Amino acid sequence: MTVPALAPEPALCLLNPHAANGRCAALAAPLREALPQVPLVLPDNVDNARQRLQALPEGSRVLVAGGDGTVHQLLPTLVARRLQLALLPGGTGNDLARALGLARLGWQDALAHALRAPASAMDVGEIGTEHTEARLFMSSLTAGFDAAIALRALAAPKWLRGQPRYLWATLREVARLQVYPLQVEADGRLLHDGPLLFASSLNTPTYGSGMPAAPGARIDDGALALLRVGAFGRLGALGMMPLLLAGQHLRHPRVTLSAFQRLRLRAVGALPLAVDGEPLPAAADITVTVRPAALQVVRR
Repeated sequence: MTVPALAPEPALCLLNPHAANGRCAALAAPLREALPQVPLVLPDNVDNARQRLQALPEGSRVLVAGGDGTVHQLLPTLVARRLQLALLPGGTGNDLARALGLARLGWQDALAHALRAPASAMDVGEIGTEHTEARLFMSSLTAGFDAAIALRALAAPKWLRGQPRYLWATLREVARLQVYPLQVEADGRLLHDGPLLFASSLNTPTYGSGMPAAPGARIDDGALALLRVGAFGRLGALGMMPLLLAGQHLRHPRVTLSAFQRLRLRAVGALPLAVDGEPLPAAADITVTVRPAALQVVRR
């Protein structure tokens, strides 16, 4: 099947053969057939992928077949080169695809849309700690219990996909549950000083493979959403899961959601961290800022 191009011709189609535990690699042959004039690249590693993007003219449109982890690794180059991201969802979590309205599309429909639709701007987040240089994220920065879950999910059995993978990790992390003494300051105002289960920053309405953690969050409003969850015991933490999965968690008095542009977290001891589901070194002094309209994306 050859899809006629109805929008600016993509300069490159980059496919992550490792996405979705290798299942994304099956798209290589049909994409070659559908896009005979567009170079298809299956990079060996992240550096090679970034180099291919770096060599493109500024503002080029790039098709990326993969998931949240794939886009996260490419994000610095996409932003620096002002490239247009046209995503073909092929990952495990796919929270960015949900925010772009693409998650329910098969690859053929996603490709047809990527070839005809205009690009628009979305915000990205930036995190800095005492251990690491500034790092961009497009979906979420998790800090505390939910970061520990994300890190544990990386070791889940390969046959587990999507939310079951995170539920598996949650049950195991609850067994060693801990809360984190945190000072939380947003846009110069002290919001909290005491124990929290987690204090995470979201750009997309969902994280953790579709959990509606920040309903109403937008990727183009110039702000990030701070989700704070107070101290819970093991039973309380387990009881929160059905509420979170149903998007009813904000009714709980220990759960708050607020918008911010600049956030500072100061912890007593090391705080587990993950960005877009990818691990970061634990840290005690964390700064999070929004970078409005930093990335061009194709959305529905």
